[in-house]
Amino acid sequence: MKKLGLILSVIAISLTYSCKDSDTKEAPTQMQQVMAVHDEVMPKMSTIGRLISKIDEKIQETDSTETLLNAQADLRDANKSMMEWMKGFGDRFESDEIMKGKKLTKEKQRFLDEEEVKVKALRDKMNTSIENAEALLK
Repeated sequence: MKKLGLILSVIAISLTYSCKDSDTKEAPTQMQQVMAVHDEVMPKMSTIGRLISKIDEKIQETDSTETLLNAQADLRDANKSMMEWMKGFGDRFESDEIMKGKKLTKEKQRFLDEEEVKVKALRDKMNTSIENAEALLK
């Protein structure tokens, strides 16, 4: 139940950022950039779920399953990594820091630097696992 609440919170935060006035000419803050990467990959969670199901079907149809099982494990790992990143990010920052641009302490700025690296690696992991699974299913 906590995971569902966390997911809903992150989605609400994402929607808030995506609905902000786009006419402002200010460069996005680092927090906004991190959230933009999150917003880019969050919709891919449903793609991952769909691909896991398709691979399940394919596994049952064939004797050659090692490659499929590896691809499925990569998808599950990417999914788990996303969930863990969202939880860790939510634990490190207050909603005002995420949504309203509240000034960060030096420690929280270091956290944000770390989270930016993590979310970009997560994006790459998700994209790679999806691309590999889709190629196998063709």
